[in-house]
Amino acid sequence: MRLKTISLAIAFGLVTVAGSANAETWRFGLEEIEGSVQYEYAKEFKDRIEEKSGGDITVQLLPYGKWGSSYSALYDAIQNGAIQIGFGSGFLGGTVPESQLMSLNFVMPEDELETAKVLNSDAFLKSDAWQQSYRKRGLVPLAELPEGYQVWTANKEIRSPEDMKNLHIRVMDNSLLRATYRAYGAAPITIAYGELYSALQQGQADANIQPVFAHEEMGFYEVQDYMIFANQSQFVGNVIGNLDWWEGLSEDQQKMVEQTTQELVQVGHDIQTKFNQERLDTIKEKGDIQIIELSDEERAKFEEKAKSVRDTYVNDVGERGQASLDALLSAIEENKSASDSQ
Repeated sequence: MRLKTISLAIAFGLVTVAGSANAETWRFGLEEIEGSVQYEYAKEFKDRIEEKSGGDITVQLLPYGKWGSSYSALYDAIQNGAIQIGFGSGFLGGTVPESQLMSLNFVMPEDELETAKVLNSDAFLKSDAWQQSYRKRGLVPLAELPEGYQVWTANKEIRSPEDMKNLHIRVMDNSLLRATYRAYGAAPITIAYGELYSALQQGQADANIQPVFAHEEMGFYEVQDYMIFANQSQFVGNVIGNLDWWEGLSEDQQKMVEQTTQELVQVGHDIQTKFNQERLDTIKEKGDIQIIELSDEERAKFEEKAKSVRDTYVNDVGERGQASLDALLSAIEENKSASDSQ
């Protein structure tokens, strides 16, 4: 395993043949490019860890492209220890099936900051079911980063499930997302992210789902007529670590990481809020796409359709999936009760 890890690290260009990886260098792999929400969060993590450790620890950021182009390659590298920390989002379902919990619609609090607090609470993040879902795969969940609401774009108005009937909407390669949009009546398809702009332009896909910042970064709004806010789910980046690396840290180092990720709950929320608002302003300024915000009554119709997908999630991933969902719902209720009592 040690030789395999070093070979992977060399293959990713993370160490040189002349020397082994420095035990005090933590490599942080990102799914997104430099300047993204994940990058700004990771940069804050880096600055705080390096300061708290007095320079004894260096955090090396590896944006998308620095470790390869296949998300599975990133997850494999974290599992094998070539990269110590990284992000895993919708594509992580193939590695940790229970992580698809983050893709369920109409489960999280509608308030984005409340969602960030719930996902990073001990009641959820440290629940046995959620921890074991990752640990059984050689990983450990360290934090959760909601990156803003997933927003639909389409070439037609969407205000009800009937409007989605047979709509070819692009979703990530995630079985739960496909089940969700089939429940809405759509015909979900999967297209590589790098090919999506041309697919929308050429009519190979009718609609798309992304956080606002991604719609702007990739120019998807240029080839779609409507942008629909349903507030059905947020895009969540799971911050994960290699299990052997984590268990090899001192107790003080583990506490330092936990303290830092808790500090970043508010910081991460502020980063994504700023990014998404700025990008939405850019879309409104440069594009002529029409913005639709669904009413509570319109959202309720989609929410009713989405309820059955909870059973799909549990049936697909098993008992730990049910226990993880129960832990999340319990944490949401606990947070709500605490807020109501204040």
